[in-house]
Amino acid sequence: MFSIKGKTKQELIQLLDAYQQLINSNIICSITNVNGEIIYANDAFCRISKYSRKELLGQNHRIVNSGHHTKGFFKELWETISSGKAWYGEIKSKAKDGTYFWQNSAITPVFDQNGLIKEFFSLRIPIDDKKKIEEERREYIGSLEEMLFITSHKVRQPITQILGIADILNTADITVEELRQLANYMKQSALSLDLFTRELTTFMEKLGQRVKEK
Repeated sequence: MFSIKGKTKQELIQLLDAYQQLINSNIICSITNVNGEIIYANDAFCRISKYSRKELLGQNHRIVNSGHHTKGFFKELWETISSGKAWYGEIKSKAKDGTYFWQNSAITPVFDQNGLIKEFFSLRIPIDDKKKIEEERREYIGSLEEMLFITSHKVRQPITQILGIADILNTADITVEELRQLANYMKQSALSLDLFTRELTTFMEKLGQRVKEK
């Protein structure tokens, strides 16, 4: 286990500097006052949001509101941290250039000596890769559901027709002309199935290509 015991003041300062550089490079960090106004924004926040530190300071986090979440979502967040508890969750934000970014967020209140909240401290880890994988999974499942829907509707009718014709052939005396008509119906059903199998093959090829491209 890492320990700071026995380290000199200079070593501790260097260690804290290293931690700060690591956080600035990889973790979005901000501090707001009790009114929700940003009073500190680290380098990662500026880089990912595309806003300068000057543009962020004094602003509310609504400056990066993507519009994705409901008012109730942020109401619950604010009520949680205002009550003195930490809040954890995923937030989709919007950068200055209009692009979006997802973060796994932790927001906690900071108390003064009297036990009153004086600030809110936020750490957020970018999770765009995770959300992209989730979106691709949803798209793939949606494609499979579409395929099952098409299969259910386009296969059921010709198969039902073929089975119906088979029952007629087994249970009724029919003329040659009627037999020709039934054969023609069966041929049309078979052609419908053949067309569907071609469509299904094309659909699966396109789906496979989309998966490869991603």
